[in-house]
Amino acid sequence: MRPVDEQLDILMQGVEYGDDETYRVMERELRERLAEDRPLRVYCGYDPSAPDIHLGHTVTMRKLRQFQDLGHDVTFLIGTFTGLIGDPSDKDAARRQQTTDQVMENARTYIQQAYKILDPGKTQIRYNGDWLSALTFTDVIHLASHFTVQQFLARDNFSNRYSKGDPIWLHEFFYALMQGYDAVATQTDVQIGGTDQLFNLLAGRKLQEAFGQRPQICITLPILVGTDGQLRMSKSTGNYIGVSEVPEEQYGKVMSIPDQAMLSYFRLVTRFEPTQISQIEIDMQRGHLHPRDVKMKLAREIVAIFHGDEAAALAEEHFTTVFQKRELPPDMPEHSLSERINIVDLMHTAGMVDSKREARRLIQQQGVKLDGVVVDSVDTVVEPGQAEILQVGRRKFVHLIG
Repeated sequence: MRPVDEQLDILMQGVEYGDDETYRVMERELRERLAEDRPLRVYCGYDPSAPDIHLGHTVTMRKLRQFQDLGHDVTFLIGTFTGLIGDPSDKDAARRQQTTDQVMENARTYIQQAYKILDPGKTQIRYNGDWLSALTFTDVIHLASHFTVQQFLARDNFSNRYSKGDPIWLHEFFYALMQGYDAVATQTDVQIGGTDQLFNLLAGRKLQEAFGQRPQICITLPILVGTDGQLRMSKSTGNYIGVSEVPEEQYGKVMSIPDQAMLSYFRLVTRFEPTQISQIEIDMQRGHLHPRDVKMKLAREIVAIFHGDEAAALAEEHFTTVFQKRELPPDMPEHSLSERINIVDLMHTAGMVDSKREARRLIQQQGVKLDGVVVDSVDTVVEPGQAEILQVGRRKFVHLIG
């Protein structure tokens, strides 16, 4: 295995907790386990809530792959039981519950897409329904006895709903207990999750101690922002990059992200190591690298991860030919963009359509593009500097200045 300090630099890259003390504790404990010079047991759980995943879902998978490459044992845990309830961690309302058949069908596609990042030969697939479905009601009461209602209500999403009088269902409290018990069942050394998962991961530490196990190390990663550079990546807001999208579409979408979001993408979803990313940042600050060249490097890397180097090269050639070298109308009008705006409002205020209804219709018909990338949601938000060219139909263009 590589030296502990080298491993630690890679494994703590991009990690956030929200407070310095938690960071110091987890970093110290991870250093101690790595010093034992043995493969650590590492896992991340995934509730298959939809058949397709986007780049935001792969942040934790990339961290799992880093552990794999360093010689550690990785488990890709499918929430066949927790997926029936749905994680409330990032929601202001209860999730819609799924059927067992929906969960299992989504699980199959999740695994196929996860293997674009993880090494199939080094990945153990497990299902938490194997142990959670076997718990008795007495077992559940025992798990619940380690937590207070106040601890749950202190969470932002629950406290906000409670203050507004919105319902908080009992089964949502049970979710953290079940995820915590996953850590016990797998006897894990390290669990990975998003920053919104920290409560659940700490619940795992507490339950492991209650069961006489050494508490796991929690590795939490920030939520990846979407192509707008502001909101979390989501299909509902239209700011996502799909794992299964064609290379040209992926490349173009990466090229549309704001410059300030680039380094976050490098840290969270690429194969670049900390020293390489630091050098890129230094070179940009010193003016040795142009942001567009850095973004093209990022786009090549992301497409190569999911489609291979040859496809990435062809996607770059396509982007350069279609966008950078295409002949745009010489009398193309300009539109000043000083603040973030919804795409429908932008099209209307820029005079590209006669009505917002027409704007929505054109978007739904995939007749609107930003820097050559199809806009596929009427909820898309455009930031100043995010895109240069707004195209509506085949002949309407406007140069966005911002």
